[in-house]
Amino acid sequence: MKETLVIRVDPERRQWWKKTLQELLPNLRVVLFDEDDYEVSAVKYAVVWDPPLGAFSGMSSLRCVASVGAGVSHILKDPDYPRDVPIIRTIGESLRLRMSEYVALHVLRYHRRLPEVMAAHEARCWTQHLSPLASDVSIGIMGVGNLGSFAAHTLSSLGYRVSGWSRRPKEIEGLTSYHGDDQLTEFLSSATIFVCMLPQTSRTENILCRNVFAVMPDGSALINVGRGECLVESDLLDALDSGKLHGATLDVFREEPLSVDSPLWGHPKVLITCHTASAIDPAVGGELIAANLRAFIRGDDVPDIIDMEQGY
Repeated sequence: MKETLVIRVDPERRQWWKKTLQELLPNLRVVLFDEDDYEVSAVKYAVVWDPPLGAFSGMSSLRCVASVGAGVSHILKDPDYPRDVPIIRTIGESLRLRMSEYVALHVLRYHRRLPEVMAAHEARCWTQHLSPLASDVSIGIMGVGNLGSFAAHTLSSLGYRVSGWSRRPKEIEGLTSYHGDDQLTEFLSSATIFVCMLPQTSRTENILCRNVFAVMPDGSALINVGRGECLVESDLLDALDSGKLHGATLDVFREEPLSVDSPLWGHPKVLITCHTASAIDPAVGGELIAANLRAFIRGDDVPDIIDMEQGY
């Protein structure tokens, strides 16, 4: 009898995921979380994105869960998630490339003053907006893990001066590294465009707040592709309104989809994208997840299993 794998993803693509993973994992029975009939206690594996609280209740045979993406906070937010069940995040070349493309795009947007260019265009005003060379622009990346370090190398290859901050010491070629609370202020003084790529943990929640914005150089810009829980939105709006920050590009939010009533939508200094920075390509994502699950089932090493204690 085949072991059961349950899928809980966005409604638009769940039939695709079911069909694809069933083809890639023919030795398993693939079912949909809230549509198919199956015995909950017999579920051995799960592939999920943003499951509801209590989704894993009754899955007494669960052996591992795969996240449809690099983040796992959407799973760990469930206080009843069985902490002895491994979680596999989905990270591959495709995700690294997509994220680095997004980061480079929006760094260039601020560096080359595209908001002012667009405003001049709309006003039919012939104004030349001059920009410094990339080598004279400093970028600070908060979170230099798998995705952050790749984005840092991409920016360095464009000529930018790049520094990185992490909780623990890291040595990355071509990157000026800072770590820990003691070096956060020095890091925040080292750049004018900041990219937050931090995971969500108890130590990173609300880290982007008025105290951090106060240390950033006047006129800095923020790009948040980490987690929405890292940002105190009201503090960001205050920093933008006061002129402390020049602009913000936000791809992630505490509540998604972002409410139509959010003041972020209408703010002239905010650009919103809808959690698309490294949105996983379904075909590539299916292959990555299937490969990780096959390795786990064989008992092979799976490098993308998270450190449950660290939360990423």
